[in-house]
Amino acid sequence: MATMPADRTPDSTLALLRSGYRFIGERCERYGSDVFQARILLAPTICLRGRPAAMLFYDSERFQRDSAMPLRVQRTLTGRGGVQGLDGSAHSDRKAMFMSIMTPAAIQRLGQLFDDEWRARIPAWEAAGPVPLYDELGRLLTRAVCAWAGVPLASSQVNRRAVELHAMIEGPAVVGPRHWRGLFARRRAERWIGDLVERARTGIHPAPVGSPLEIVSEHRDASGALLPRRIAAVELLNLLRPVVAVDRYIVFAALALRDHPGWRERVDGDDEATEQFVQEVRRYYPFFPMAAARVRRSFDWEGHHFPRGRRVLLDLYGTNHHPAIWPEPELFRPERFAGRRVDPFELVPQGGGDYTAGHRCAGEWITIDLMKRAVTHLTGGMRYEVPPQDLTLDLRRMPALPPSGLTLTNVRRA
Repeated sequence: MATMPADRTPDSTLALLRSGYRFIGERCERYGSDVFQARILLAPTICLRGRPAAMLFYDSERFQRDSAMPLRVQRTLTGRGGVQGLDGSAHSDRKAMFMSIMTPAAIQRLGQLFDDEWRARIPAWEAAGPVPLYDELGRLLTRAVCAWAGVPLASSQVNRRAVELHAMIEGPAVVGPRHWRGLFARRRAERWIGDLVERARTGIHPAPVGSPLEIVSEHRDASGALLPRRIAAVELLNLLRPVVAVDRYIVFAALALRDHPGWRERVDGDDEATEQFVQEVRRYYPFFPMAAARVRRSFDWEGHHFPRGRRVLLDLYGTNHHPAIWPEPELFRPERFAGRRVDPFELVPQGGGDYTAGHRCAGEWITIDLMKRAVTHLTGGMRYEVPPQDLTLDLRRMPALPPSGLTLTNVRRA
């Protein structure tokens, strides 16, 4: 039996917070191994990266999600009791609910709402001075996804709800005020959506027919019971929040267009080139840093022992930058996707494996569609300038974003 390399510090939690996205990858390089162990949050933890590791990690016979995700993540980002922490038939049932929402027609409708919101904002951007793209996108996507989901949202509430959704995304991997804001935002958002679910169920405010609000509110588990009010709110937020989080990818796409201006002409009107560009944005830029699971039953893998109950972290960012999978991974090269089938265990920015039965994000198709639409707007629908500003990406911060949020000036309709 091979000896698994180990981080020598008594606890590596602070090192993880200091290193951010590079924590696992740097240690894999240091130890010459794609698997090592460390103590994180005072508990023994196995860290993995790479394609074989991803194939292992998404084996539901060997791993479970129940109790795997740290509570601080559940209390801010995902919500307690959501689909991400379920296993077996409970997971299959809940995932089927989400997949029933992800029809081509539904994705098209959300995309059209997004397009309409974007075009409607251009006159205001033309009249404004500097346009903070990240903030604008957060509000724009909040309006679009709420309209799509059947969630009523008054104009006066848009900024508040966008701020809450952003706070939940920002909260898990930090300490202090940003984490507290995430906690408070999660509580407020669950009350907001829980009230909507209750009113839909009682008929006080019926949900639009076929809307995600109706589907989640009326979903029954294998025993025939409706989801508890809070769980229904958690799952509806697991639709709203990830769509709003696409604003980060759109900021990264705009940043990539600035840094690689030759791609502006290549993607303009070319769907294949746009697809390659969007996939490389998803591979290259930081989004989810890692995913968590627990060993279901003890086993050995490649000479290493995985004891029952051990928490395991899969490095999503590190797998997307693994040199054995992606030659010159630190270079932005969309052409690497030309003619390449997207392998579910190689490109894992939103998780890996199978959509329907596994834990890969059900909203990945929505992400790609919205990003492609945004690239079309940025290259063919408007003109703008990117003035000097701080656009560095600090990979120690999770989730990462340019400090300026990417400010645009002199916006005008194309």
